[in-house]
Amino acid sequence: MFDRLGFDSVPRETALVVGLVSGSHVVNHLYLVLFPPILGTLAADFDVGLAALGIAMGVQAFVNTALQLPYGYLSDNYDRVITLALCLGLGALGAGILAVAPTFEVLLVGQAVLGAGIAGHHPAHFPLLSDATSADLRGKAYSAHGFAGNLGFAAPPVVILGVTSLPGTTWRHAFGLIAVVGAVYGVLACYVLVRHVSGEVTRPNPDADDARTEAASRLARVREEVRALGASRPILGLGVIALLASTAFWGVSSYLVVFLENGYGVDSGIASLSLTAMFVAGAALILAGGVLADRFRPGPILATAYLLVGVAVFALASELASPLVAVGIGVLAGSLGSLGLPARDKLADLLSARSDIGRNFAVVTIGIMIGNTVAPPLFGALIESNGYRGTFTLVGAFAVLAAVATVAIVARYRDGIRAGSESAATAE
Repeated sequence: MFDRLGFDSVPRETALVVGLVSGSHVVNHLYLVLFPPILGTLAADFDVGLAALGIAMGVQAFVNTALQLPYGYLSDNYDRVITLALCLGLGALGAGILAVAPTFEVLLVGQAVLGAGIAGHHPAHFPLLSDATSADLRGKAYSAHGFAGNLGFAAPPVVILGVTSLPGTTWRHAFGLIAVVGAVYGVLACYVLVRHVSGEVTRPNPDADDARTEAASRLARVREEVRALGASRPILGLGVIALLASTAFWGVSSYLVVFLENGYGVDSGIASLSLTAMFVAGAALILAGGVLADRFRPGPILATAYLLVGVAVFALASELASPLVAVGIGVLAGSLGSLGLPARDKLADLLSARSDIGRNFAVVTIGIMIGNTVAPPLFGALIESNGYRGTFTLVGAFAVLAAVATVAIVARYRDGIRAGSESAATAE
């Protein structure tokens, strides 16, 4: 299988970096979806509604969004391992606070700390992956990274159900176990990166022609960062696409379980495990998307994936399917977008110089996290006021808008994408 996927002759350092970064992706994505499988339980334990829990999820996403560019600056100008260590350390601390939170207010604090940790994973991950892989393997490296991230998304329902099935345990024990595993992994991963991966991969890529490296003071460098960011219009366009798609994705993943339970009458255990099925299916689609991204133009792949998501969400919103069919549609609605993730990452890579790749992936991640910030409180409040049908119809509309925006951005900046592809081929 690996021969057919093109992983038969991967350099040792490449395999090591992809493996370690992918493991970090599992941990960080596990943190991102701790709440959705047990929203009903949390609402009862803390005596709050879906809108309040949506705000709690939004707090995590807001902090995550606010820290993307600082982490990108750290990764591009200082050290990727330090960035990763902060990410994994704060993430484990935040999960630990959630595990022991006595009140809803402390739960919000835990979410904020968790968001401060999760914020660093893309700005650290993508520069490490990019510098450790050759251009012809980069799409597959991004797909392996995305595959691992989806396994992280899939894990919480299984872990929480498994732990809480033991006598005398609750969701708090499950969260505590996840925090300990994340902390241990962070220590091991950073140690291996320092000892066994070259500085050409773990350190930034200075560019002598980059105005940011010429700035004499820290304030001047920050001003140059902002100026360079404003000039990166295609990257900003990708950020907008990521925002639209993320809003749709987090709308589905945050409320699929309660929609299946309350809208379709699906058993709570089956509804919760549908979230796991959704992410496992997404993991498989990411691998397929990585192969497609290395063989075909990434733009059409990305637009098609988002359009398919919209169709599936509209079908789910209709409430016309039987409960069993609704579970299948829900799994598709939450997983089909994964087919386009390697294509999106490859577009960002092709539109980046080596000296700004951390910042540029931070911009894309800001789009993702704004969607994550907006979706839970927005759709939670809409469900409580307008019901599931209208709310999920709006979710599907965001996915279709992401497809339309992808076509527009790729058409507008096709020359830059082509130049990036030719530059990568020349470098090989």
